[in-house]
Amino acid sequence: MAYLDNIAVFVRVVELGNLSSAGRDMRISPAVASNRIAELEKHLGVRLFNRTTRQLTPTEHGRVFYDGAKKVLDAVAGAEASVSALSGHPRGAIRVTAPLGFGRRIIASGIPEFRDLYPEIDVRLRLSDHDVDILKESIDIAFVLGTLEDSSLRLRSIMDIERVLVAAPAYLAKRGEPKEPADLTARKHDCLLLRYPGSREHCWHLQTPQGAKKVEIEGPFDSDDGDVLTGWAIAGRGIVCKPRFDVEPFIRDGRLKIIMADFPPAPIKLAAVYPHREFQDPKIRLFLDFMAERCLRMVRSALSGKA
Repeated sequence: MAYLDNIAVFVRVVELGNLSSAGRDMRISPAVASNRIAELEKHLGVRLFNRTTRQLTPTEHGRVFYDGAKKVLDAVAGAEASVSALSGHPRGAIRVTAPLGFGRRIIASGIPEFRDLYPEIDVRLRLSDHDVDILKESIDIAFVLGTLEDSSLRLRSIMDIERVLVAAPAYLAKRGEPKEPADLTARKHDCLLLRYPGSREHCWHLQTPQGAKKVEIEGPFDSDDGDVLTGWAIAGRGIVCKPRFDVEPFIRDGRLKIIMADFPPAPIKLAAVYPHREFQDPKIRLFLDFMAERCLRMVRSALSGKA
């Protein structure tokens, strides 16, 4: 078992690029992770990494060994999943990722309840509004709001999410209320953008009587955290495009107002994506079923004002 643990550490170091990240992910110290890599190199009689002060990159031997090691770990995980299915006692860890605001309010809040139902399943949650490389980072399930471009992943659609354009009454009193898509262009209004390296948000897709219209937008503020954008909008700093359930409490109490209701943003799809290899794993299916039902219930409750 120790040798298999060493292999698991090696694989995570390759995927995450350094000992500290791999150690945190596997809940061991960087020193323990380093010792396990050293034991593996001693056993194999080769150097697996080229070392710098900040990063480890696989040697040629390391790259070859990674391909085989990954297959070994996948085979072991598959065998464990088959045994769990037969025994009726799913167990093991699930790595989950979700967007920040959505993940905090809906996914994270439901994990303790899921753990009460299935005490032998550990859930490791990572929240980020950035795009996540699911395969590279060994994510088991990713909840996404938007389109999926990687066809090598399985997708389970959960629901279409209504979106709205909102701004604070103070902002609208100062800058005027836009009435049509053209009013958002040429810096006539400050639009608050979700941006990060690789982000695709540089325009909003609005629904018009003539069909979908792509509107190029600009603004003085952007952030990689959707909740920050909501806070700026409430503070009167601009217009933001958000899932309605996310800002419904602020609409209801008057801190935000829906604008351009005749030209609403196109709905966004909420889905769960996961690698093909996870399809037969009972703990993955259980978590997906639990969270899909919870998402539907929580979003509807938020929109009805009963959340």
